[in-house]
Amino acid sequence: MRYELIIFDNDGVLVDSEPLSNTILAAYLTELGHPTSYEDSLRDYMGAAVHRVHDLIEERTGRRLPADFDDTLHARVFAAFERELEPVEGVAEVLGKLAADGVSYCVASSGSHERIRVGHRKTGLDRWFEDRVIFSAQDVRQGKPAPDLFLHAAERMGVAPGRCAVVEDSPLGVTAARAAGMDVYAFTAMTPAEKLAGATAYFSTMAELPGLLGRSAS
Repeated sequence: MRYELIIFDNDGVLVDSEPLSNTILAAYLTELGHPTSYEDSLRDYMGAAVHRVHDLIEERTGRRLPADFDDTLHARVFAAFERELEPVEGVAEVLGKLAADGVSYCVASSGSHERIRVGHRKTGLDRWFEDRVIFSAQDVRQGKPAPDLFLHAAERMGVAPGRCAVVEDSPLGVTAARAAGMDVYAFTAMTPAEKLAGATAYFSTMAELPGLLGRSAS
């Protein structure tokens, strides 16, 4: 394989959480007097850390979200995860192939460490991810679209950025990966390719990913 490290986004790439979490976020913001549709939530917040929600709401309305916003949102999302969350179809097979081939991998997510672990336990993906290969936006000063999180993950894993490939499904994540000097493979199951401009390659099912990662550079 041409890469030494594969860095996976979490939400929408490993766990099929984006429909659940964005439905809940849109409903909660609307409840608080900030009308937000599911489509609005996907457009504005998909792939971002929760501080982006605070920043955009205050920028647009001049009002701050309640002090307990994060705790309430996380409680609602985690409850939905326990009821309904599933792994992304085919991702366990991809992880199994990487492990069998001896290729290092990790996760670098805008979500909190707790959110990552809750999702992995519910979906059974915890068997593939030890604590040492889990990185969160909590670990760095700036989250996506800044490159900090991906660069942090690469440094901790001991791999040069140019030898890393990122698997992402959000515009913010693609921007962050490119800014980090890494190739990025854009998963288009939820986000159209035209909204993920700048990716190295595009794929719509996980079955396609190993072949793309192993392809020689042109």
